[in-house]
Amino acid sequence: MNKANHLSVRDAQHCVLQHVATLNSEIVKLEHSLGRVLAEEIRANRDQPPFDVSAMDGFALRCADLASTPSTLTIVEDIKAGDRPARTVLAGQCSRIMTGAPVPVGADAVIRVEDTQMLANGRVEICHPVKPGNDIRRLGEAMRNGQVVLSAGTEITPGVIGVLATVKCAQVTVYCRPRVAILATGDELEGLDEPFDADKIPNSNSYALMAQAQALGIEPVLLGIARDDPEELAQFLRRGLLFDVLLVSGGSSVGVHDHVRPTLEALGVDMHFWRVEMRPGHPVAFGTTASSIVFGLPGNPVSSMVCFEQFVLPALRRMMGHQRLFRRTLAARLAHPVTIRPGRTEFIRVVLERDAAGDYVARSTGSQSSGALLSMALADGLLVVPATSSGLAAGEMAMVQSLDGTAFQSEPGFEGEA
Repeated sequence: MNKANHLSVRDAQHCVLQHVATLNSEIVKLEHSLGRVLAEEIRANRDQPPFDVSAMDGFALRCADLASTPSTLTIVEDIKAGDRPARTVLAGQCSRIMTGAPVPVGADAVIRVEDTQMLANGRVEICHPVKPGNDIRRLGEAMRNGQVVLSAGTEITPGVIGVLATVKCAQVTVYCRPRVAILATGDELEGLDEPFDADKIPNSNSYALMAQAQALGIEPVLLGIARDDPEELAQFLRRGLLFDVLLVSGGSSVGVHDHVRPTLEALGVDMHFWRVEMRPGHPVAFGTTASSIVFGLPGNPVSSMVCFEQFVLPALRRMMGHQRLFRRTLAARLAHPVTIRPGRTEFIRVVLERDAAGDYVARSTGSQSSGALLSMALADGLLVVPATSSGLAAGEMAMVQSLDGTAFQSEPGFEGEA
């Protein structure tokens, strides 16, 4: 094998992203837009608030009437949110006002109801003075008509949906989600709907990869299991290449029955790499056609999932228009020593805890075998050991790639060179 095809993790990530572009856009209803990425800038359609409004339940008054306090004022009207004030506030007067209601002409401040005392005959005692503008939200304070309030590339969160509703965007233009297909390969696999066979291995990879894609808001198609027969494999791969992204689990190594790479090449896929200096996940491949990208993922369950995190996830997020492509990384102190063989970037499955000082502490989830799927299920992070290292001591600080599905960053955040 040509050493040039044994890329470092960072070089492999760079190679993938060089061949991945953001997809076209589509229009979706606002209620279906959560988690998508805006493909257009959004401008305010009016000033917000559209007039001076009260920030509190209380009384709209003239500060000049509070030269000495306590001061007694006459209530001339009640103003609720959605009302139009009918009276001008004159000397010695005030209006009872609710949060969000327009401030009446003549009033230059609002005082909270808690700072007043109700009296008989429609009067109120003001307990202390306030300054002009107190508890008033000014016209256009939040946004001005025509102002760009959201730029293209913004991820649509619950807060963003609130802004979109405020400017009355019932539909939004967002980047499309990629169409993803998942194919498992190998005579040793059995489907979940097949009878139990002690000589077979359940097809867990397809479902784990499916869940990883679903966590990104993508609903992939499971193509099933292709047996170790080049002709059958080619039929499955032809179907998979009709999708934007094809994930092939297993068959990417160099064994006599590993047919994925030569079959993909025979179908016109340009293979850019098929080895990465990482553990687990060394036999990972990446290729492209004019209309699709292909990942050949290892057959070992943990290796497959770790490779998804390092290469597939950033590619899918770029296709969907995201600017933060990688999992968030954080510094953690090792609870115990870690010993590895140098030469490959190592990803250790860990759980994260907080010590008495509030700092993160990383602890192994157990067996680091590439087939120990339970250790991946227990993990909430991947501790990254650089390829140049032979291990880390207990108490040493290291970078951990968080598996929290909500936090991302623009760069990988760890050393991934071989």
